[in-house]
Amino acid sequence: SQHLQQRQDLIMLSTGSAELDKLLAGGIETGSLTELFGEFRTGKTALCHTLCVTCQLPLDQGGGEGKAIYMDTEGTFRPQKLVAIAERFGLNPDDVLDNVAYARAHNSEQQLELLKMASAMMAEDRYALLIVDSATALYRTDYSGRGELSERQMHLAQFLRQLTRMSEEFGVAVVLTNQVVANPDGMSFAKDATKPIGGNIIAHASTTRLRLRKGRGETRICQIFDSPTLPEADCMFAIGGSGIEDAKE
Repeated sequence: SQHLQQRQDLIMLSTGSAELDKLLAGGIETGSLTELFGEFRTGKTALCHTLCVTCQLPLDQGGGEGKAIYMDTEGTFRPQKLVAIAERFGLNPDDVLDNVAYARAHNSEQQLELLKMASAMMAEDRYALLIVDSATALYRTDYSGRGELSERQMHLAQFLRQLTRMSEEFGVAVVLTNQVVANPDGMSFAKDATKPIGGNIIAHASTTRLRLRKGRGETRICQIFDSPTLPEADCMFAIGGSGIEDAKE
């Protein structure tokens, strides 16, 4: 465990795509929050599933030698996807599934409550990853009125503070997904009139913000939208049958 402790700040989890890992200077960082935002079908959930497997790999193979917790707010979790990804990485699918704790949240209160359970589990065992897919969906439905915006942001901020604390305390990579909404103050013909939900609150909480967009076919583009260390750049990747992989030129 001391060996893990020393490497803790250096542990990066592979995304499954060498190109994407290169863009991220090694992969998804442990001990911090990464936000993935983009429209529907841009690869957010596929990346989350891939990380649930790669986080279990040995450190020298781009892994975190730890378990994963998947908090699902929209019913996107698919165990059979993990089986295909496990086989690709030469891991035993049953072991991989055993090492992914799954929790479904149906409202934002429950979502916060699940973090308490997750913290208790992390205190007992070595976890490398916490996924929240999606971090914002339930806050949108629970506080949908215009007058409820400030309350929604307050509750969301509380949830994110808790996540930040967990990433620091347990050294896990926290990965949040977030949909984009039409930007009301953007002109409609602007090249991209969408922005992530949650406004500044999520922007401040996330260490790294990655924006995913569609390319041709199964190709996707990941852009570093905000990062303390990484330059703004982008790269291509693909969604394959066994998770995230390099785009085939």
